[in-house]
Amino acid sequence: MDCTEPDCQRPATVELHVPWDENRHVCAAHARVLGRQDGVVADPLPDRGDDLLE
Repeated sequence: MDCTEPDCQRPATVELHVPWDENRHVCAAHARVLGRQDGVVADPLPDRGDDLLE
């Protein structure tokens, strides 16, 4: 599964739980940025731990 952010082809490694929108599956880079917003919770996706190192 690829990151759901526009123009990103990286593998999704994190599920973001966004209270004001639908949950998103994003790459580690987008998770670092988007996960800083108040109320957003970032959960690593199971079986994607090796992709977090990229």
